[in-house]
Amino acid sequence: MQSDQLNYIPILMQFILAVGFVVGTILVSGKLGPKRSSEIKDKNFECGIESVGNARIPFSVKYFLVAILFVLFDVEVIFLYPWAINFKELGMEGMVKMVIFMFLLLVGFFYIIKKKALEWE
Repeated sequence: MQSDQLNYIPILMQFILAVGFVVGTILVSGKLGPKRSSEIKDKNFECGIESVGNARIPFSVKYFLVAILFVLFDVEVIFLYPWAINFKELGMEGMVKMVIFMFLLLVGFFYIIKKKALEWE
């Protein structure tokens, strides 16, 4: 093998170890422990509070919309970090590209404000 290929052997070993651990844990957990169940044991219990009502009530779509928008804008802000680190090396071309990026980011932000996607009812 070439020396470049030998550098990947530790990664391959770690991957095999991780997959083996997960598979082994799943297999062992199914075999160990008693399999006794009762009405009290199978009852839902969380934080010392008795559960009331159905846990399958639907969430508002607004909740998921806000979550997706948060992730979207959070990922877009992550792109600012490499630009800030390499600001001087990128020069004027990098500045123009970042201004375009920020303009598109603000257009999207004002669009969701106009559509009232972030307002709760």
